[in-house]
Amino acid sequence: MPDTPDYSWPAVEKRRVIGKRTSRLDGYAKSSGTAKYSYDIQRPGLLYGAVLTCPHAHARLTSIDAGAAQKSNGVTAVELLAKPGEEIHYAGYEVAAVAATSEDLARDALRKIKVEYEVLPHLVSERDLAKAGSRAKPSGEQVTGDPDQAFKDADAVSEGFYGIPVINHCCLESHGQVIEWKGNQFEYWPSTQNLSGIGGDLAKVLEIPATSVHTHMDVMGGGFGSKFGHDRWGEFGARLSKKSGGRAVKLFLDRSTELQIAGNRPSLFAKIKLGGKKDGTMTVWQSESWATGGVGGGGLPAGQLPYVFRGVPNKRMTHTSVSVNAAEERAWRAPNNPQLSYVTCCAMEDLAAKLNVDPVAFFDKNLDYAGKIPGPEAYRAQLKKAAELAEWARLWHPRGQSGSGSVKRGLGIGFNAWGGLGHPSKCLTTINPDGTVKVELGSQDLGTGTRTVIAMVAAETLGLPVAAVQVRIGDNKYPPSGPSGGSTTVGGVSASTRKSTMNALAKLFEVVAPALGVPADQLEAADSKIQVKGSPSKNLTWKAACRKLGTKSIAEMGENAQRGPGGLIGSGVGGVQIADVSVDTETGIVKMNRVVAVQDCGLVINPKTAESQCFGAVLLSISAALTEERVMDPVTGRILNADMEFYKLTGIGDVGEIIVHLNREPEHDKRGVIGLGEPPVIGGIAAIANAVTNAIGVRPPVVPLTPDKVLAALEGRNA
Repeated sequence: MPDTPDYSWPAVEKRRVIGKRTSRLDGYAKSSGTAKYSYDIQRPGLLYGAVLTCPHAHARLTSIDAGAAQKSNGVTAVELLAKPGEEIHYAGYEVAAVAATSEDLARDALRKIKVEYEVLPHLVSERDLAKAGSRAKPSGEQVTGDPDQAFKDADAVSEGFYGIPVINHCCLESHGQVIEWKGNQFEYWPSTQNLSGIGGDLAKVLEIPATSVHTHMDVMGGGFGSKFGHDRWGEFGARLSKKSGGRAVKLFLDRSTELQIAGNRPSLFAKIKLGGKKDGTMTVWQSESWATGGVGGGGLPAGQLPYVFRGVPNKRMTHTSVSVNAAEERAWRAPNNPQLSYVTCCAMEDLAAKLNVDPVAFFDKNLDYAGKIPGPEAYRAQLKKAAELAEWARLWHPRGQSGSGSVKRGLGIGFNAWGGLGHPSKCLTTINPDGTVKVELGSQDLGTGTRTVIAMVAAETLGLPVAAVQVRIGDNKYPPSGPSGGSTTVGGVSASTRKSTMNALAKLFEVVAPALGVPADQLEAADSKIQVKGSPSKNLTWKAACRKLGTKSIAEMGENAQRGPGGLIGSGVGGVQIADVSVDTETGIVKMNRVVAVQDCGLVINPKTAESQCFGAVLLSISAALTEERVMDPVTGRILNADMEFYKLTGIGDVGEIIVHLNREPEHDKRGVIGLGEPPVIGGIAAIANAVTNAIGVRPPVVPLTPDKVLAALEGRNA
């Protein structure tokens, strides 16, 4: 028997579970309402937390008095989170918190806290870089080749301004937790993307041993990159519980506070000048870009432009980070990539129009500038497939030539690229004498179908149906698994699950081999049996094989090594999206007809949930392209739309048809599992903006493409 089993994925023709469309294991619980989110946790004597925030964009706290609040009816604890003399840099910053026997009593107590401020000057908009003053931090100019000569030699030059604003995180389950602290032990139910790590991080702040924290979370209501840390509310929620005699405290941000301080995706504005040849070759790129994500600015290396097409021989780029009085940015599904894709693909389509070249041909021509992974030829195949599914040859037309009538139709293109290497992960598989199987990981399922993927990998390995595998995640008592960020989860947990189940199966083979009269390495698991390779009639049923264990169970670990042998995981993917829109030139309303998303993600474990990831990503792109924007009041420095009425998200009636095509050819499949969460959210905004421009013949430069912006662009063209 070899020391290490062959962990590689089974050949396509041998797969019975992997690659098959499988419904989510938690689908019924979620759709029926029986799934328990952290927000749903009810503990004996549960208390409710509430937070008082600063109303000013920039201020110095001069005094704070919570005496009346401490004496208020039902209040069990008060925490002062800011001190006199402290400078506060954005509205919504937490200055005090209370715990009380009801939410109403907690909020009543907040109103009794007296706080005085010295209001200071603020800046909340970065769009006009000239007004940023000392808040602007340029990164310096980067030059490649000879841009000046390339512009002189170009057959056509295109110049434009492009902008994509700050958008807020807007998780359906807001940020927060339930905490119950008793002595130096506490139970912790956060809404988190980092189940294995968050408790230990909080323990450091509270100066208690990491082993004192028991973290639970069965399901969560969205994170999108914003829920890795315990945050200040985790720390003061714990202290409120301790001050309240160890009673559990439920503290989740209200919707307004959530939209102010729980994270955002930074903006990106750019003045871009391109040059090219008549044959459609882009020869030179020049960009002056700036961005903000809040008080920390909004930096990205200027060298990240142009997105995907970085091999352009002549480039000149600068980037400026602008600090504004708003809460800090957080990772937002594919950090910075949607913004980079937007300004790049829009500027390139404008150059294509200047050269009178079909955008499909133009992008195809310039894909030699793309990186090695997934590579120019992979992108070309994706572009060809997307054009076919979008009926590009039949529906596309040069800009503004969409016929008579007030409703104009247009098509546009966007590109994406991503890494997606699986994170570190450990898994424990237990095979019991009664035939039951447990697979345990300290992972989380953000709603992406992680539980189901784990069960499918285990079932494939053990030759069992998916329903025969008990998946246990959502608790830090299980072997640790990495945080869910960067599209790393499915790769990490599928590799550790594969190795753990293979290790356990090898032990079972050793026990069963004498009964079947062959060496252990001549056995295989299939169709709920342990059988002899090449002689499937020589077998034991799964349960009969497990009875050979007697009274002992098999428990074996498996660990994902990110660069280890076996080809279980990979990284580096790409995709192409084409949007099809109709624009009413009288009202400025954009209607989505269709979005085609062609995407590479390596080996697809579950096509059903993989496609679902693409559907969700496209929905986010449509929202950001057409409606979503953080609106700041320059006078008060506050967010004007920090609520679910005016922070506009697209609804199901706004999205049109979504067509997803996953690249499942052998050359993609053999690369192993690669993350899929981020890449399909990247190119859609650019594709939609380009489609609108194609329809009406003029570019509205800044998204979201609300009716007023569309009409303003049309008015400018007519003028």
